[in-house]
Amino acid sequence: MIRVVIVEDDPMVAEFNRRYLELVEGFELIAVAYSADKALEILNKQEVDLVLLDIFMPGMNGLELLSRIRTSGKGVDVIIVSAACDSNSIKTALRFGATDYIIKPFEFERLEAALSAYRDLVKLMQEPNRINQLELDNCILYKEQPAAAKLPKGIDRNTLTKTWEKINGLKRTAFSTEEMASYVGISRVSMRKYLDFLKNIGVLDLEITYGTIGRPVYRYRCTSLTNNLMQRYLG
Repeated sequence: MIRVVIVEDDPMVAEFNRRYLELVEGFELIAVAYSADKALEILNKQEVDLVLLDIFMPGMNGLELLSRIRTSGKGVDVIIVSAACDSNSIKTALRFGATDYIIKPFEFERLEAALSAYRDLVKLMQEPNRINQLELDNCILYKEQPAAAKLPKGIDRNTLTKTWEKINGLKRTAFSTEEMASYVGISRVSMRKYLDFLKNIGVLDLEITYGTIGRPVYRYRCTSLTNNLMQRYLG
């Protein structure tokens, strides 16, 4: 679970943020702080992953708190949730490493999108193997894109979904075009199109080995079992 602290001086807004947070899977509220000083006290005592941070607060404001968090070296991420919509506040927050900036008033869907994107990025960073560019772009750049990205001609979404499910079921075991075609129930020629597509977007590696008579054997292996990139294509 991603451990969250809400920093908001307005109790009613803090309560709305708490209720919204409860609706998004994967997050656990650690505390609500009604001032920056209280937030620092919590951060010094507890393990926190993410702070939902207001800017306009009495005493130390949110940007000052964000600066203090960064200079302390704490590995805490911050999403700004504030009525501050001037370019200086936004630039300062991003310069200090805020992962997202939500302007009040906002709809639940905007906060949900920010939290979901952050959760996907956390999962991606936990991958022990290499992260490819498309997976990283999907988390950082494509937050607002529709889930169902356009597929190349000749690639059917239902067949792609079935193929991806079979690949996931094999974990990281290598497989041939013929084997996957048999699993899914389509021809080898058709399957080659799907495997080439998955290779081109970076979720499959192609391995070439040679048998005793020197004939090359082509086998594919999944580069990552996370579904972040594939969600764009599966819809």
